[in-house]
Amino acid sequence: MKQQQITTYYLEMHALAELNGKAKPAGVEVIEVQVKNYRFNRYLYQLVGEPWQWRDKLTLSDHEWQAYAESPQVRTWFALSQGSIAGYYELEQQADGNIEIAYFGLAPDFIGHGFGGYLLTHALQSAWGWDHPQRVWVHTCTLDHEHALANYQSRGMKVYQQTTSDE
Repeated sequence: MKQQQITTYYLEMHALAELNGKAKPAGVEVIEVQVKNYRFNRYLYQLVGEPWQWRDKLTLSDHEWQAYAESPQVRTWFALSQGSIAGYYELEQQADGNIEIAYFGLAPDFIGHGFGGYLLTHALQSAWGWDHPQRVWVHTCTLDHEHALANYQSRGMKVYQQTTSDE
């Protein structure tokens, strides 16, 4: 089996003023999870991540999922459209004053409907509104949707590191 090269892009933003926001599409609502439940986070991770081969958390035990998703350093939002989950994101507050967009994406049925730019705008606004971070950052790779990198860059995030590895 031929190995696939994967390029990972690390992007950052240093101020909310750098945000090039995208307008809210009609019929989309983004809601923060107020009562944390790791099972819901695991469901969102699988729903959104399956087409993009997200596997890093698939082997976690219930206890490990709970420790992560119900931590005070993690906050989760999900997008609804016509009563269905259209996507989600998780923010993780780090000890160095940074906020990572730990997970971000759309459910397969909602890709290509113009929701991604708005959901990322919402994620960045939420991150900047959480305890005055020094920066907000994210990583994406060539396994993600073909427009993922462009979406991050269009919202004002800048690549600060790029790595290539074999899968």
